[in-house]
Amino acid sequence: MFTSDDVDALKRAIATGALRVRYPDGSEVTYRSLAEMRETLGMMAADVAPAFGSSPSRSSVASF
Repeated sequence: MFTSDDVDALKRAIATGALRVRYPDGSEVTYRSLAEMRETLGMMAADVAPAFGSSPSRSSVASF
């Protein structure tokens, strides 16, 4: 199970362009690509969201 701190650590790495992430529990992961990081972030967010009693936010855009 992931935590919101795990999500934050991965988001920080993505924002800085780093492929290596050190998570709060001391583990370290080197990702192969930004795509892999984004995929992992999606899994983490889906895992963390139910813990907070909410689902991931979704936005819609109207076009005319």
